Amino acid sequence: MTLRLILASKSPARTKLLTEAGIRHSVLVSDVDEPAVVASYGELDAHDTSLLLARAKAEAVAALEETDGALVIGCDSVFEFDGEAHGKPYESAVAIERIRRMRGRSGVLHTGHWLVDTRDGGSGATIGAVSSATVYFGAMSDAEVEAYVASGEPLHCAGSFTIDGLGGAFIDRVDGDPHAVVGLSISMLRGLLQSAGVSVTDFWAPAPAL
Repeated sequence: MTLRLILASKSPARTKLLTEAGIRHSVLVSDVDEPAVVASYGELDAHDTSLLLARAKAEAVAALEETDGALVIGCDSVFEFDGEAHGKPYESAVAIERIRRMRGRSGVLHTGHWLVDTRDGGSGATIGAVSSATVYFGAMSDAEVEAYVASGEPLHCAGSFTIDGLGGAFIDRVDGDPHAVVGLSISMLRGLLQSAGVSVTDFWAPAPAL
């Protein structure tokens, strides 16, 4: 029986990561109300918030009938800066204010991962972990900040930046797994799959016949 991996995220960056890593998967987006989930748990730091939301997404999708027999991976990223948790800014004014503070400085991007095994006779695992990386930003001019925000890219990204798009030009270096900064650590996914008794190689596309 062919193993199925379902990504509980609408992020094109995450599905691109899996595709480029040769990992077969499908996408099924949850309808989790993220602010409501966070509010129900009271005050949490950025690290725990990322894991909480990853779990909520994975478990919501795993509860759907169409995911029976699959492994479901949920992810969520939260940026920690000056002791504050930053999600998506959504508004240009918010993004500009945040990026102006971040330039020339560093913050930590936390990406929570949660795996649910729904297979009959499978491990029954529902497990998670967080991959964190420190991101160092270059010194950006006001004009560069405004041009970047005007592109629209940072408005729907945790922390108001990307590393795999236009924002990569303004990142000097990353200490940690760069995949986690994109939104999904391939090595962490491998470890979670191992905990469920599955190998990441089970999801590689078959090699073409010679």
